[in-house]
Amino acid sequence: MDIFDFRQEGLEGKLGSVRKKASQLSLLRLVLFFAIGTLFVLGLAEHPIFLIPALVVAYLFVRSVASYNFQKDQEAIYLALEQMAARKEKRSQRQLAGFDPGTDFLDKAHPFCNDLDLFGEHSLFQLLNHTVSPGGKARLAALMKSSFSRKESEERAEAVVELGSKRLLLQALEAAGLALKKEGKEDAKWIAWLGSAEKLSVFARILAIVGPLGGITMLALIYVGIIPPALLGVWVLIGVAVLGTVFQPLKKADESIPFASTLKSYRVRAEQIEKEVFASAQLLAAQKALCPDGASPSALLRDLDRLGLWVQNRLNLLYLPINLLFWTDFLLFTQLVSWKNRVGQSLSHLPENLERWEVWASLGAFEAEMEGCGEFRWTDDSQLIATEVSHPMILPGKAVPNSIQFDSSHRLALLTGANMSGKTTFMRTLGINCVLANLGLSPFGKSLVMGDFQLYTSMRNSDNLGESVSSFYAELKRIHTLIERLEAGEELFFLLDEILKGTNTQDRISGSEALIRQTLRLRGFGIISTHDIELSSLAQTVENIHNYSFHSEILDRSIDFDYKIKKGPCPSFNAHKLMELMGIRFEG
Repeated sequence: MDIFDFRQEGLEGKLGSVRKKASQLSLLRLVLFFAIGTLFVLGLAEHPIFLIPALVVAYLFVRSVASYNFQKDQEAIYLALEQMAARKEKRSQRQLAGFDPGTDFLDKAHPFCNDLDLFGEHSLFQLLNHTVSPGGKARLAALMKSSFSRKESEERAEAVVELGSKRLLLQALEAAGLALKKEGKEDAKWIAWLGSAEKLSVFARILAIVGPLGGITMLALIYVGIIPPALLGVWVLIGVAVLGTVFQPLKKADESIPFASTLKSYRVRAEQIEKEVFASAQLLAAQKALCPDGASPSALLRDLDRLGLWVQNRLNLLYLPINLLFWTDFLLFTQLVSWKNRVGQSLSHLPENLERWEVWASLGAFEAEMEGCGEFRWTDDSQLIATEVSHPMILPGKAVPNSIQFDSSHRLALLTGANMSGKTTFMRTLGINCVLANLGLSPFGKSLVMGDFQLYTSMRNSDNLGESVSSFYAELKRIHTLIERLEAGEELFFLLDEILKGTNTQDRISGSEALIRQTLRLRGFGIISTHDIELSSLAQTVENIHNYSFHSEILDRSIDFDYKIKKGPCPSFNAHKLMELMGIRFEG
């Protein structure tokens, strides 16, 4: 059995070699095809003895086709590995234009996904996604949007660490999916076909034996002159009549069975997973789900690959005369039904299990390739301790790390600062690192400690003309949901950016103060950013409130930022200078 090479070393030389072999096999395949035609014609027109070498050459032709297909598949895998290497380099440079942004998964009603750059252009999804199917992509997105779960996160983290050390497995799973899987037939149709019972009649079983024996007997009797050649035509006409009884079932199978390349993709990926040795409970469970009852999906698919190729090529010019002479459709039908009734149920969950492995491969590849290497642990306390964390979407060399701590005496951070100084980016940094931790991935920074809370954000609130909703009302709806969840007893870590910015200063300050006091009476903690420096005075009268700020240095023709968080309220703002730099001239 041919084994594919999934190593990325020396790709250029290996591509040249495999293309040369494919070219040679293509020429051989053409020569053998014409030889088959010539010998077959001679066997019918001159002497049946020519049919014997025709069968031998036909076997060699089939072998050459198989070898050619293997070389082309290997070439496709090498090209996929090249593509993966190029994508890896682009990801490391955060050059994500052209990557699937996953915008279909944005959800305004979600607690945090729209505010943290999880999806869209230049998003975490583009860094994380190594899936190769729509189903795998949807499962990855659902996991990214899932509620926080300490137990599941810890189990995932153990599996992710193990997968990160299995580089060749990760490369094989992604490359086989990219190179071999061909879209066009729905998995649901195949799964339904696998699950439907198929009856194999005694009539079909008998004709599966009578057809080949009868065809061989007819040719032998014609060869020795016992019967006239004209009777061969009668045999063919009878064949046309009886073959019609299995035409529809085989046609349905043809429409349901995935393309040969897709079956090969399933088989190769299943084979890679089957032979791997895992230690973590999550990966062992996923491996067992792929192999129900100890059956080997790759072995079952190898049989279906052979039968499926036969089914899908029943109407080509080479197969038709053989079928009419030997009634091979009955032989094919009996083998196909026997295979389906024996193993169909075992394979019915294979596509969705492979989709789950696409998610595992994405998590493992992210952990292995990206720069997240911080320590992470869960705690039973109501805490969030972030030490020198940075945003994963910013190049590590340019990202400015920051630290902050929340606990029972530090529940609310009032964040003030100049425009463009880094307030919103810092809040998103905290949120997206919490999402990474929930996924079982390492944070980007020195360390992160998290309590068992849920995340809630209100940062990108926009108007909706279709729903007649203003941006201010959209923000109020987000805050209303936050209050409802807090009053229901949930513990939430919240990130509220430029709170109540859609109303006048007096209402904004009084409303903000009321919300702050309300959240502190409940189980909420987090950050509220604001331009209203007046709110910073609350830290002097209300317990558990602390002021933090980002500063800027105003120069003659520019404004400099250090993007470092500092304790205390912001001493100065820069809106006036920014407006001047944009051309607004103030009189007086």
